[in-house]
Amino acid sequence: MGEVLTTMKIMPESPEEDLEAIKATIESSMPEGAKIHDIAEEPIAFGLVAIILNFITEDGEGGSESVEEMVSAIDGVASIEITGVGRLM
Repeated sequence: MGEVLTTMKIMPESPEEDLEAIKATIESSMPEGAKIHDIAEEPIAFGLVAIILNFITEDGEGGSESVEEMVSAIDGVASIEITGVGRLM
């Protein structure tokens, strides 16, 4: 099996959310079998900033589901969206 790079856009509940706290929670709570490739910020509008999470999982059924569930459960996260999936060579 190969590895898959998944890109997730994480929207905070408001511009006042502590993005550093959300990123720290993601870093400390990554499920087994998933590893962070990169975390960045993307300005959206009116002071709202999204977190862009790139993470690597093994190619297989339900590969990103555990990460999606973990991120969705973090306080201050309004929504998540998978914006890209690609196989690593």
